[in-house]
Amino acid sequence: MLSLIRLPRVFTINQVPKVFHEHSIISGYRHPRSSATDCILSLFQLTNETLNIWTHFLPTWYFLWKLVTVVLMQTAWQDSFTWPLVIFLISCCIYPLASSCAHTFSSMSARARHICFFFDYAALSFYSLGSATIYSACVFPDKWVNGLFHQCYLPIAVLNTLLCTGVACFSRLGLPFLQYNHDTIKRFPEFWSPKFNKSLRVVAFAYPYLFVHIPLFYRVFLCVGDGCTDNDTNYLHYNHITLAFLTGFLFATHLPERLAPGSFDYIGHSHQLFHVCGILGTHFQMKAVEQDMATRRPWLLDHSIPITFSNSLGVALLCVLLNLIIIGLYSLPLLTAPVCQAERYGKSLNKVPPKECACS
Repeated sequence: MLSLIRLPRVFTINQVPKVFHEHSIISGYRHPRSSATDCILSLFQLTNETLNIWTHFLPTWYFLWKLVTVVLMQTAWQDSFTWPLVIFLISCCIYPLASSCAHTFSSMSARARHICFFFDYAALSFYSLGSATIYSACVFPDKWVNGLFHQCYLPIAVLNTLLCTGVACFSRLGLPFLQYNHDTIKRFPEFWSPKFNKSLRVVAFAYPYLFVHIPLFYRVFLCVGDGCTDNDTNYLHYNHITLAFLTGFLFATHLPERLAPGSFDYIGHSHQLFHVCGILGTHFQMKAVEQDMATRRPWLLDHSIPITFSNSLGVALLCVLLNLIIIGLYSLPLLTAPVCQAERYGKSLNKVPPKECACS
């Protein structure tokens, strides 16, 4: 039956507009004006995006199963102490799902690509908030619990989440509500400074991660003596931290494909490895916070900041709303801008696969 289905063609880097180019990836590109059906069919053929999609789509169901287990079997709605874990698990479901959808449908057009990754960035920033929420509830070392930094920690994490989404979106399109037209489209950072664009995104995601993990870094690397919460959970935290830094390293360096361009186009390039390490790191993070919650619960209920709707579920809903507003601010100019011509991207039509202009 599958043999009767005609799978979409794949193209080389010289056949697609610059906005679709990936560092040191030479072949395996999908058509830059793919239909939604073509995008879905491409899941079942080998392109340079196929493993990017599946390495995040499949783990989504694992985290969803964990979420359902907590909500239904632990009756989370009756126990406010588990609300931060629910928020964290929701963020663990959202970010790989948003990533897999972004990689699936990003070849529909240049505009669709930008908007897809706006949602991807917002999902990652929400994941940082989910981490902050659960860390505030059960990961802080004993000597920091209910201190000044602990009280300011979650509000700052909320601001960092919004900053992360805004800066990441800015790295693709610059300031929102510019009058985008055939000429100003060349000003997009995605076109005029890809290195700056990538560096800005690295900073946008590294800063919230580093801030959120300050209490954990102090607990496992610096704290000595009483009140340091030195327990068996720290081993899981070490695994998570190691994988997190490996994830960032792969994202920033484009290894191994930059050493042999074209050799890792389909299997083994850095973004695939980045996805795998990120998911494994999230798995160890989830196991660590679950163990911390179980072992420290009695002490935390007596000494830590009480968990309420406003500092858990309320904060999460607020961040979702504000992130959607940021996405809307950046997407609206794209949706209302006139359709450009291929030559405005510095590409002549004979270099673009034979469908309508791939720039819009």
